[in-house]
Amino acid sequence: QVQLVESGGGSVQAGGSLKLACVGAGFIYSRYCMAWFRQAAGKEREVTATIDYVGRTSYADSVKGRLTISRDNAKNTLYLQINSLTPEDTDMCYCARNSGSYCSNDFPFWGQGTQVTVSS
Repeated sequence: QVQLVESGGGSVQAGGSLKLACVGAGFIYSRYCMAWFRQAAGKEREVTATIDYVGRTSYADSVKGRLTISRDNAKNTLYLQINSLTPEDTDMCYCARNSGSYCSNDFPFWGQGTQVTVSS
């Protein structure tokens, strides 16, 4: 029922920017905390940014200053603006929906991911 579909990934040169999008369906989008996660090869998945149902945001210290998470409830869409990309940003980026309106540690729904590849 719940569906999350990411887009916007691709191959970019270091120093470039990307804007990812995630379209949600099958639930009342505006009621839920949403988040972006990343997972590089050989590493664990980690949260990079969250946004609760009223638009309050939080960022991982490792990416703060380069990322901006936002949401457009009218379009059921979550966004992630990523600036100043480096090769270390090469990873899969996943959109996830929280179990509630506020951003707890419970993310039961995930998208398929979109690949970000950054060359030097």
